[in-house]
Amino acid sequence: MTTMTTTTLEQFFTAPVDEVVAAPEARDRVEELLAGLESGDVRAAARGDDGRWRPHPWVKHGILAAFRLSELEELPAWPGGAVDKELVPPRAFHLHDGVRVVPGGTSVRRGAGLMPGTVVMPPSYVNVGAYVGPGSMVDSHVLVGSCAQVGSGVHLSAGVQLGGVLEPVGAAPVVVEDDAFVGAQAGLFEGVVVRSGAVLAPGTVLTSSTVLYDLVNEGEVRGEVPEGAVVVPGTRPARGDYAARMGLALYAPCIVKYRDAGTDAATTLEEALR
Repeated sequence: MTTMTTTTLEQFFTAPVDEVVAAPEARDRVEELLAGLESGDVRAAARGDDGRWRPHPWVKHGILAAFRLSELEELPAWPGGAVDKELVPPRAFHLHDGVRVVPGGTSVRRGAGLMPGTVVMPPSYVNVGAYVGPGSMVDSHVLVGSCAQVGSGVHLSAGVQLGGVLEPVGAAPVVVEDDAFVGAQAGLFEGVVVRSGAVLAPGTVLTSSTVLYDLVNEGEVRGEVPEGAVVVPGTRPARGDYAARMGLALYAPCIVKYRDAGTDAATTLEEALR
């Protein structure tokens, strides 16, 4: 077995996974990493000065090491019983956390960071490595996938799905920035970024490669929703004679307006959908 001498979590988890797992202090460093993720001191991704979000591969290395180091264990306290990896069981919350987790089947996994003022309605699931900022609402039947990043004052409406990513470790997570509103049954996947104050209508589905048609500026956007944009599901005609005869159309989400600074998300969305 290899003994590692390191001074920081980043140095430790940048080493090859086999070397990390073999280190005598590995479990202690994994616990330190998970605690840092829960407090928000460690993040799976960060926004740079240029506005781009970049993943921290070493954090994902550490989470993968947690799975490698864990044995399966029974969780009898969980309603109905459960079995999971010992180092990443469901979190237990207390009053001093400042988080409201309403009873009814919600599970927040160890290593997920929920900041004070967060409300989680049942049933929802927040996976390891995810971050939800202060004052955000996670409504019923919401999935916040592994390493997804949610800012402050965000509303994730009922049934929203934020895809997760652990491998490849360099892949960017889904990001929803501050004060965004994501409508019911919307889905965000493959590292798409929703910028501050944006509003997504119910049923909007976006990936990093989805073409978003900006009707205001007459252009196309990929990989992110611009700041303050209001997006609704739309269609465009499918190509070909058969498609024309059958009246077929393809999914084409559209930016129909940009949110006014003094208008709340619900009002903006209602106006856009009229």
